[in-house]
Amino acid sequence: MIEVEKKFRLTKRQRDAVLRRLAEVGARLQLEEFEENTLYSGAGLTVGSCVLRLRRVRGRATLTYKKRIPGSSAIKQQREEETVVADPDAMEAILEVLGYTPAMVYEKRRQTWTLGKTEIVIDVLPFGLFMEIEGRINEIRAVERKLGLKGLRAEHATYPQLTEKHGKSLDGLIEARF
Repeated sequence: MIEVEKKFRLTKRQRDAVLRRLAEVGARLQLEEFEENTLYSGAGLTVGSCVLRLRRVRGRATLTYKKRIPGSSAIKQQREEETVVADPDAMEAILEVLGYTPAMVYEKRRQTWTLGKTEIVIDVLPFGLFMEIEGRINEIRAVERKLGLKGLRAEHATYPQLTEKHGKSLDGLIEARF
């Protein structure tokens, strides 16, 4: 599957305006969750181009592999393969036996909204506020127009890249936690 999304860095004022506009244009709040994301290092993995991530949310987990498709557009495209994991601790042990080790952990509070065929998420991380719009390129642009918010700055860096920049290193593990 190819994931297509555009990410924006938000100020608190911009986030509040986005949340108001989402409600005004008929977007629907689907969920609010707290996530713990662990990224692994090992053969074939490079932060910024491809990652292996175990995401834990309320006792369940998802294992995801992402590989960025090179490009200069603010709308990112990447191959994404993921599967639900019944036992996150067992999955973590399997990854480590296969030679993958935790390299990075970042936490996130996420609101997930839908508008038409797009998904809009509002994320709070220890190093900032963000919005991502996921869908087809034309749908992403249509949502940007519907929201009508001026001055939003596209964020080209991935959350792993931002965690690497803003996180704290402890015994070789980079963390960005609340």
